Amino acid sequence: MANAVLVMLDTAPRRVFAFLSATCVAMLAFGMYLQHSQGLEPCPMCIVQRYALFAVALVAGLLSASGSKRVHVGGSFALLLAAGFGAFVAARQSWLQWYPPEVATCGRDFYGMIENFPLNRAIPMIFKGSGDCSAIDWTFLGGSIANWAFVIFSLVFVLASLMIWRKR
Repeated sequence: MANAVLVMLDTAPRRVFAFLSATCVAMLAFGMYLQHSQGLEPCPMCIVQRYALFAVALVAGLLSASGSKRVHVGGSFALLLAAGFGAFVAARQSWLQWYPPEVATCGRDFYGMIENFPLNRAIPMIFKGSGDCSAIDWTFLGGSIANWAFVIFSLVFVLASLMIWRKR
C-alpha cells in the first residue's frame, strides 16, 4: 500500500493533488450541509478550520493544473503550511472537547471577534475557544468533526511532505 502511494506520487502527482482538492471540497460541502440542513452552527475554531481546508483545496487544485516539478515542490510547501495550521487548530479543538473548560461560556462568534477586536486580541480569543468549541454536536465512528478534520489535515501534511521528499 505504501509503495503504491509512492509510485502514484512519482508517476501521477497531478492526480494526487486533484484527489486532495476534491476531498477537501467534499469536506467543505459536508460542513455546509451540516450547517444549513442539520442546523449545526460552527464555532470560531470550526470556521478557522474551514478556511484552512479551503486553502488546502485551492492550492491542491492549482497544483493539479500544473505539470512543473518546481511548482509541485513549492506548492507542497504551501500545503504543508495550510495543513499544519489546520491540524493545529483541529487538535486544539479536539483537546477542548476531551477536556472541556470548567466554565463553559458562549463567546462571540468568529466574525464578531474579527470586526470588534484588533487581530492581536482576536486571534487568542479564537484559539481559547468557547463553550461552543468544546461541544460535540456530530460524531462518526466515534470521532467528532474536529477529530476527522485533524485526520484529513494530517494526511495532507504527510502527502505534501512525501511529495517534497520524492521530488527533491
